[in-house]
Amino acid sequence: MRKPALDQTSITTKQYLFLVIPITLSAVTTPLLGAVDTAVVGRMPDPTYIGGVAIGTLIFNTIYWLLGFLKVGTSGFTAQASGMKQPQELIAAFVRPALLAVSFGLLFIILQIPIEKSAFLLIDTTPSVKQLASDYFSIRIWGAPFALLNYCVLGWLIGSARVKLSLALQLYMNISNIFLSVFLVLGLNLGVKGVAFATLFAEVSTVIIGLFVLNKLAIFSFENWRTNAFLQKEKFVSMLKMNRDLFIRTLCLLSMLGFFTAKGSELGVEILAANAILIQIHYLLAYMYDGLAGANSILTGRAFGQSNYELFKRTKALSFIWGLGLSVVMVILLFVFKEPFLALFTTIDSVKDLALTYYFWILLYPLVTFWGLLLYGMFTGATEGAPIRNSMIVSLILFFAVYALTFPSWQNHGLWLAFIVFSFGRTIFLWAYISRLHTKIAQVCKAA
Repeated sequence: MRKPALDQTSITTKQYLFLVIPITLSAVTTPLLGAVDTAVVGRMPDPTYIGGVAIGTLIFNTIYWLLGFLKVGTSGFTAQASGMKQPQELIAAFVRPALLAVSFGLLFIILQIPIEKSAFLLIDTTPSVKQLASDYFSIRIWGAPFALLNYCVLGWLIGSARVKLSLALQLYMNISNIFLSVFLVLGLNLGVKGVAFATLFAEVSTVIIGLFVLNKLAIFSFENWRTNAFLQKEKFVSMLKMNRDLFIRTLCLLSMLGFFTAKGSELGVEILAANAILIQIHYLLAYMYDGLAGANSILTGRAFGQSNYELFKRTKALSFIWGLGLSVVMVILLFVFKEPFLALFTTIDSVKDLALTYYFWILLYPLVTFWGLLLYGMFTGATEGAPIRNSMIVSLILFFAVYALTFPSWQNHGLWLAFIVFSFGRTIFLWAYISRLHTKIAQVCKAA
């Protein structure tokens, strides 16, 4: 398979977008998958089927989101190894996190009963919905090692700038899941179990295809494995530290969103529903930046691997320009089409009116957060996890401080202000570390 042409001193806008677009397309298929699963079971006669899939999916989304560092970390280390043109290290960039992924996956299978019981202690629902969610969980849990290993496969392909292959695998997984769900649920009437079996098949088959693809790449052959190269203590510890920092970062984000949802629910069902719609819009906006952040990770990692300061500076400049442009366009579209956009989420007028009341906070979100999300891509490419971790911890503290000061008097507006301050804090506090990247790459260039 042809090797991506990214070895030049700098990068053109066309080449940058060549990376951005496939990664973005891959990212936006993720929320589509959950929507289709819900739509399929939504055609069953009993609405409890929807609840069962929703709760089961929530459990796995939480677990896998916490371990999303496997994909991001793999991408950063792979990009650096690719820039250094070290074949053994390039393979090791996959094998090390893959060992971690399989270990976590097997641990989840072993601990599936306490995990399930703990989840249902936190989620209050009816016995019938709980039973359906349990059916879903007991089937899909066997795919945990494969789902996590798939993170490593996709992360490696992205880090080595093989974004089209990554997109193809992601599309295969989603499309196979969708068609099999329709067949098993609507054709064979398997209900929630059908959705779970479809997802399990998609996860397992995607990993098998992904490993086959990796083995066919000229720079990645399982015949070239050297075990001692993969288990070097210093590099293994470096990977663990990076993944630890990214795990803490995700934990902070989940803590903020969980607290936000819990406090919103105290204000009534309609405000909870309005906030839920706006948070879903926030998710869609965040996914739109994945392509830019992914390209930043690839190019920054490549710049460090090649000791290429010009490529680093060019990447930073291009990402800011395109990130700002994308943000302005999204704000304009969100403002002009706000009412029809909200109508896609609900037909309840009172909920739509409440969502419109707090809608301006979402208009602020792209402008205050885009640069932080793009910097996140650059820091992961440089495998600098500590600044990401620290900026999120400080932002979370700031979130709680703003909440404590404003919620008593401003209620839901105070909650949204805390959310926006948190998002802006992620940008400001991570931006404060940018000199660290400049110093690091200057040292790398000097040593070269």
